[in-house]
Amino acid sequence: MAVTVMMWAGSWIAMKMVVPYIGPFDFVVLRYVSGGAVLLAVALAMRRPLAMPSWRTTILVGLTQTAAFQGLVQTALVHGGVAKISLMAYTMPFWVVLFSWMLLGEKPSPRHWAGIAMAGLGLLCVVEPWHRLGDSRSVLLALGSGLCWGLGTVLAKKGFNRHTPDIVAFTGWQMLLGGAAMIPVALAVPQIPTVWNWQLALGMLYIVLAASAAGWLLWLIVVRRVPASVAGLSSLATPVIAALLAWLLFGERPGAVEAFGMILILCGLAIVARATGRPRHATT
Repeated sequence: MAVTVMMWAGSWIAMKMVVPYIGPFDFVVLRYVSGGAVLLAVALAMRRPLAMPSWRTTILVGLTQTAAFQGLVQTALVHGGVAKISLMAYTMPFWVVLFSWMLLGEKPSPRHWAGIAMAGLGLLCVVEPWHRLGDSRSVLLALGSGLCWGLGTVLAKKGFNRHTPDIVAFTGWQMLLGGAAMIPVALAVPQIPTVWNWQLALGMLYIVLAASAAGWLLWLIVVRRVPASVAGLSSLATPVIAALLAWLLFGERPGAVEAFGMILILCGLAIVARATGRPRHATT
């Protein structure tokens, strides 16, 4: 889990570093088509089944969890800093709670509502609408990315309830299809021209192999070996480490109110994760 968190935290730094050299939608296509191909090659080498048990679920998850999520994140990074954007993207557990209620009939508990309320207050402190609008555009884009990630997670869970796909192959296919779905967008929307240099090559190498392919595989190993609540709580360290790295490398030092808001959001995430992972014992 520690290695996974460090890989994903480092990916936020790498994504910010490659922003000047590649358009956001070209980045999504390159990252996920390459990452998906790597995972499918791994599945083939491990002799895992490559068939998609549900093409509809795979496409929907690819569009939401891969294409929309990463497209919004990378666009937000063009306009804003790593700390805020990574934290907004990791509001995903809140959206999972709400979409699970809407699509799976899993009604939120009082603990869920308490965590959501705390995170909402934290979000207000991060945006600071009473002081300045600042980079509110990037905050809203990143918040939308967390929403798409949450929706994709619930759609995947709904599909897993009906089918039993191989996790490695399923992840590879949804990444590949999600990246391919962004090709028309990348061709239609004006972007900066791609400038290949050692920064972009090194950054993409890390993002494709470490953050995407290896990161997903390590995450799946963790999820299989430990309770979901432990894995969820541990993943919350990612935006914290990303914010610290951005402070050290980019000088993105948060203000007092913004830092307080980040702490509130993390506390709210912890409450939601613990409430989601708490086993429900039947009464007799």
